[in-house]
This record gives sequence, C-alpha cells and structure tokens, in this order.
Amino acid sequence: MLLNAASLERLAAAVGTPDYDRAAVSTGIVHFGVGNFHRAHQAMYIDALLARGFTDWGICGVGVLEGDRAMRDALRAQDNLYTLAASAPDGASVAQVIGSIHDYLFAPDDPAAVVARLADPATRIVSLTITEGGYSINDATGEFDPRDPLTLRDLEPGAGLPCSVLGFITAGLARRRAAGTPPFTVMSCDNIQGNGHVARTALMGFAARKDPALSEWIGRNVAFPNSMVDRITPATTDATRAWFADEYGIEDRWPVRCEDFTQWVLEDHFPAGRPPYELVGVQVVDDVLPYELMKLRLLNATHQMMAYPGAVAGETLVHEVARDPLFSGLLLDYMHLEAMPTLEPVPGIDLDAYCQQLIDRYGNEAIRDTLARLAFDASERIPKFLLPVLRHQLETGGEFRRCAFTLAAWARFMEGVSETGEPTPINDVRSADLAEAVRREQTEPGAFLDYRPVFGNLGADRRLREAYLAYRAAIADQGVRATIAGIAGS
Repeated sequence: MLLNAASLERLAAAVGTPDYDRAAVSTGIVHFGVGNFHRAHQAMYIDALLARGFTDWGICGVGVLEGDRAMRDALRAQDNLYTLAASAPDGASVAQVIGSIHDYLFAPDDPAAVVARLADPATRIVSLTITEGGYSINDATGEFDPRDPLTLRDLEPGAGLPCSVLGFITAGLARRRAAGTPPFTVMSCDNIQGNGHVARTALMGFAARKDPALSEWIGRNVAFPNSMVDRITPATTDATRAWFADEYGIEDRWPVRCEDFTQWVLEDHFPAGRPPYELVGVQVVDDVLPYELMKLRLLNATHQMMAYPGAVAGETLVHEVARDPLFSGLLLDYMHLEAMPTLEPVPGIDLDAYCQQLIDRYGNEAIRDTLARLAFDASERIPKFLLPVLRHQLETGGEFRRCAFTLAAWARFMEGVSETGEPTPINDVRSADLAEAVRREQTEPGAFLDYRPVFGNLGADRRLREAYLAYRAAIADQGVRATIAGIAGS
C-alpha cells in the first residue's frame, strides 16, 4: 500500500498513525538537515507532542544541498509522511507513521520562501542536523573558517539570496531584527561537544563577515542551547524498503529503521518559548556537559574502537563484532578502565548499567549497522571522541592501552586491505594524508602519530609511541584478534 494521507485509515491496522488533525498543525520549528537521524529522533518527539495537542510546534524541513532533492521528492509524494520502525535487540519492532514534518522547502527551488519562513514570528526554533562540516569551524583554532562552496558563495560581496544554511539563518535573523521581531532560538542537534557553542561561533562568524552590527546583535539576543542526542539510525537501503513492505505492507520511498533506545538531553535555554519536551521523555537540564561527555567517550569512542580493528579482522556488521566476546570484552574494559575515570558524575545515570546497555545495543542484529558507517571521517571523529580520553589518561598516569591499540588498528586500516584480503572502507577527508603517513612508517616508525592535524603533540609522548608501535607489530605478526586477547590477558 502506498503511503500517503489518503491511505492512513487503511494503514492503521498495521502501524501506528497520527491521531491528530494534521490540517491544524502550524510551523513552530524550522529544521535544516532532514535526514534519517532527525526523522528517527527530533521529529518523533514532536510527533508525540502534536498528539498531545501542541499543534503549533510542527516542523518545516529545509534542504539546501543538491542531495536533498531526493528527500523533497519522497516527502512530496507521501504528503510529508514517512514510516519509522524501532527495533529492539530481541528483534521485536514497533512501527508508526510520523506526521510532524508538515512542510518541506527545498531551498534551491525558492530561497525567498525559506527566508520568509525564518522571518515569520511563528517560527520560534531553528534546529540543525547538518553534521560537523556544516558549521565551518576549524578544529585547530576553534574559529569560523568556511571552505564549502555554498557558504563561500554567500560571503561574496553583493551576494543575493542565500544558498547555505548559515546564510539562510543570518538572513532570517536580519529580517527579524529589522522588523522588531524577537529572534528564534538556534538549536543544534548534531553530535558535537558543545554543539550550541559551536553553532553560536559559526553563526556569529558568518554574520560578522556580512554585517558586524548584526553579529553583535546575534551575540546579545540569540539563544544557542546545548544538547546531547542518541539513537543508532543506519541509512535506508533497498533492503530496508523491502523489509517495510514485507513486514507491514507499506510502500514507503524513504522509511527509517532505528534501534528502540532513544535519548535527548537538552539545555533549558529558549527565550522565544519551546515545546514541553519533558512530557515525551526529553531530559531538560541546566547543564548538558556531563551527559555529553558520557556519550562521546563511551558510545562514540567505542564506535571507533569497533570500526577499525573490526574491519581489519574482516568483519562488516556492528552486531557481529559486538557479539564477539573478544571485542565486547575490549569495549567494556576500555569503558571501565580508561573512559570512566575521565567523567564527572552524571545525574540520574548508572554508568555501569549504561556501559552494558551499549554492548546490548551494538548487538542489535535488526539494525544491521555497518562498520563502514562508524569508520566514516575518522580523522574528524577520533580527535573528539577518543583522544580526549587518551590525553587525560596520559596526564594522570592512568590506563591507556586500548586507546593506543585503536590507533594502531586505525593505521593498519589505512593500509587499505583487511586480513581476509578485502578492501577496508576508507572514507575520510584526510585519507590521502593519512595513507601517506602510514606509508612513511616503513622507514619512520610512528610517523602516523606525527600527523599533527589529527594528533597535535600526542606523538611526542614516549609511552604512547611505544605502546602504539608494539600494537602495530602485534597486529602485523599475529592479527587483530590475537592482539586483543593479549591485551585482555596482560
């Protein structure tokens, strides 16, 4: 059965459907970056609030990239509806049709319409899932440093209507300032430490190049709450679509399948008002940082710890690695011995239980998450997820062997071939430089650690260098699994 508004009544027997009047929904949130994660997470929470009667908080999605054209077409064909299935580790799944995205604007079609929606007083939140690269922040300096074509085009003298995310948000705020309309809140939902601070730096940096007075106004008046978001959500494939058709009889152009676990911790800083998120399970707090560090150093870091040694060992799927006692033992030992000593207490969270829950989540076969997804852009992720733990442990004299092993496995991964002869899934903005650093190791042992854009001065630490080289040699001589066994037995 085709998914659209007309088929909802017939679909209700198989899946949950919106039990609110979608015609009564109005836009309160404009969201840039409507991908699978947003649709499995923020849009799902808003759907639950619409069902409770808070119909002025509907989402208008916006796409600015050429690749977003496919999302425009999929949503347009289905009256902006899509199916979300949450699958538990035991294989049980619950599906529902989500109706909270009640409008979608593809910016290249009509950029003026996007600016008008942002300037509308009814828009009180602009949310973002645009990935780290969308903020144009230099990792080394922490400053705004745009390099993508759309942002650079918007910064050209005399540029007309915007074409980038930062350009649109700035134009919307400029129009609101001119009209005397209070500014909206900018809510980043990207997996970045201090994502609100990052969004503020990016937007003020962009605006300063266009209109310094506007940038100062943004700094004084616009709120940028920090948030921590979590839900494992793989990409949609033809196999995903076929599963929805077989399981529920639904023909959905772009369904979403995710794990049943979900978490959202949100700083309560919304001068323009916000939905009552706490009614649907969002943790609204004064300080997100303890939760944020917990996720980055436990979940995201262990993603990296699975990705490279797992791929080198010839594995492709996350659940197969997580169910291997060697790997699960490695992850749990890292979490307890290396990561947890770097964390502050996390209110309301049992960290031991959280660690075991992560292993259970990774073992969810229904999700069929891939190591290739986890390994994407390692040079952006490892410095944020794993290296802070490593630095802390080196500074305090703590345990760091599993961190060192992961770096050795990453270097082996960058050689491009697994132990079973298959290509390793390298997809990294710095892949050429990293591969060259690995090649230099033949004559300059440890050259990989000397790549300063990723490691800074870490490569100069004698203890790290010795451990890294020992694990590089062990992986070459014995293989990944024997090396892990040696760590566990020592």
